[in-house]
Formats: sequence, structure tokens, C-alpha cells
Amino acid sequence: MIYDYCVIGGGIVGLATAMKLLESEPQASLILLEKEEQLGKHQTGHNSGVIHAGVYYTPGSLKAELCRRGAKETKLFCDTHDVAYDNCGKLIVATNRQEEARLEALAERSARNGISVQSIGADELKELEPNVVGIGALLVHETGIVSYTAVCHAMARVIRERAGQIVTGDRVEAIQEYPDHVAVDTAGASWRAKKLVVCGGLQSDRLARLAGLKTSHQIVPFRGEYYRLPQEKRDIVKHLIYPVPDPALPFLGVHLTRMIDGSVTVGPNAVLGFAREGYPKFSFNAADVAEFARFGGFWKMLRANLRSGLKETSNSLRKSGYLQECRKYCPSLHLDDLIPMEAGIRAQAVAADGTLIHDFLFLETSRTLHVCNAPSPAATSAIPIGEMIARKVQIG
Repeated sequence: MIYDYCVIGGGIVGLATAMKLLESEPQASLILLEKEEQLGKHQTGHNSGVIHAGVYYTPGSLKAELCRRGAKETKLFCDTHDVAYDNCGKLIVATNRQEEARLEALAERSARNGISVQSIGADELKELEPNVVGIGALLVHETGIVSYTAVCHAMARVIRERAGQIVTGDRVEAIQEYPDHVAVDTAGASWRAKKLVVCGGLQSDRLARLAGLKTSHQIVPFRGEYYRLPQEKRDIVKHLIYPVPDPALPFLGVHLTRMIDGSVTVGPNAVLGFAREGYPKFSFNAADVAEFARFGGFWKMLRANLRSGLKETSNSLRKSGYLQECRKYCPSLHLDDLIPMEAGIRAQAVAADGTLIHDFLFLETSRTLHVCNAPSPAATSAIPIGEMIARKVQIG
């Protein structure tokens, strides 16, 4: 059998793409392949579960549009398919005058992006969040929380209801393109499809090279390390609490995040990972390290971000340093409150010149499309991203 479509990757972007392909072409045949036994096991299952509103993105940009649409469509999908979420809102807290000025700029950017926000002073902040301190904050009403793993399971149900097939626990070992189809060989079977979409996440560059494509970038793993607060501190905040982002740093900084299961996490930091899929602390994979160590762009990236990287690494090794980042806006936290939990790993695409790639990166042939980078917040934006990818590869 030759399927109309084969999708490699059972994370949220791959599932959303398969779902949208079957929505637009109900008669199409489709198979989705995932190497793990569970769907959404890697980036999707290890993120903070935030439904982002899109306050940080350049007005008019594709990322801003996809995030804004994604937040609405994710909530609509959850309503339709009985997935629990909480539209709890987010407070971006300024702790000094410099951050307050940045907060004003964020408020202006939010307005241009059509996002409902409210600037509040220190007194109102104290009323909303008695355990949080700051000289002002931006309340983002549309930010929510969800389990993206639960969203993945709901998407899988939709795919199967539309006669799509999902195969788990079968690793792709070869990809060969022919004039009229693409052949995909796994450890357990061989598959044929007219069009192939690869949403490989942490393995996306390797899968592209497996298909014979030349890549000038490489995926470098960054660990996002979290702590969980104890049961008795689950009520410490009512909203998500974020610091004002520093434009000199590539990531948002440590924040307090309520989770859909009622727990509260602190994090993440962002440190270099030594294994693409190694979640416990000090995980090391010699092949992964050797691969990025041979890549010139890695060393250029390292030099450009050395100062922030050393600080993040120090906070990773010293729990007290991590705590200081949290106590800037939540001074009631103590060392004993920070309970280690499993990290997340971000598939950071790095260009040959050392630039961190924060936009979409696709590699295409006549019959294949490789999603080599789906920028943050890809989980929030997954449904419109899937629609965009589906339009790119549709046969009919």
C-alpha cells in the first residue's frame, strides 16, 4: 500500500499536522510513525504546560500571529474534546526601574498584537498576589495552563476517528525518495507514501540527513531544569509569575508556573545538555556530545553566550543561586522548598555562524518536508502550525 501521507514524529506538531491533513482531505490515507511507545514523550511532555498569549513577539510577525491563533484554537480544541485547562492569567513582574521601562514596552507590543493586558502598580500586585513583590506588573489575561500530553492523546483520537493510523515504538532507520513515492523503513516494517512530513524535534537534523538532505545547522540540546514546590505551598500564587525578560538573554528566565494538576513549578533555567534525550541531571551521551563538538557553529554560539551560559550553569550547580533568581519576586521561598524534578530538553537549532535560530526552518524536496525548527511556543501554536504545514504538502 502507498499512503497519501506519512508523518514522522508523535509530538504535538506532528500530531497537529496529521490531524489537519485529514481534516482538509477526509478521504486521504495517512500513517504517523513514532519511535517511542508513548506519544508526546519528549519536548511536548516535558514543557511547562503554558498556553502563551504572545506578548513577546514582534507585531505582525508569523510567530505573533501563530501564537495568538494557537492560544484560541488550543482552548477551543480542549473545549471540544473535553481536555481540562485553566485560563489563570500571567503576571510579568518588574522589580526595578529598568524592568519597569521594559514592562511599558511590552504593554505597547501587546496592544499592537491585539492581546488584552493590564498594567498594575505595586499595591494592586500585592492584592492579587500577597506572596509576590514588585514595583509593578503586567497582567496578561489570556495566558492559560494545560497538559499538552493530554492534548496529544485527544489529537490521536481525532486522527484515528478519521481513519488515520498511528504506529508507536518503531524507530525510523532509512528514508529514500523516489520519483513517485517516499520509502520509510523502520526497525519493524517498511512504509510507502506519496508525501512525507518529518516533525522530528530533537532528532530533526539527523532525520533530514538520513533522508539525504544537506544541513547547515545542528540541533544542540538545552536543558530546562525545574523544581517543584511542596504540597503546602501549592497556593503560593494564583497566576503564573514571570520576570521581565532581559533582551540580552536568549531565554525568558526563571518563573513560577501553576500546573494543571495543581502543583507549582519553579524554572526553568537553560543550560547546555550533554544528551539529546537524557532527562536526569548529569545525563551524558558520548555520541551526542561528539556530534555538536565537531560543529563549528556550536563553538561560535558558546563564545557569543558565554557570560549568560556560565551564570545558568552556576545556578544549575548551586541551588542557592537558583533560589536567588526566584526570591527577586517571591521572597518567601526557601532552599527546602525547591524539590528537584525531571528536566525538559529544548531542541535548539544553531546555525553555522553560531546564531540561535528562533524562526521556522524547513527543508523541502518534491515529496518531503522536514520541520527542522518549530520555534517556541510551538506547543501553544501547534494547531495553526499543523495547518500551515498541511497546506505546504497537500496533494489535492
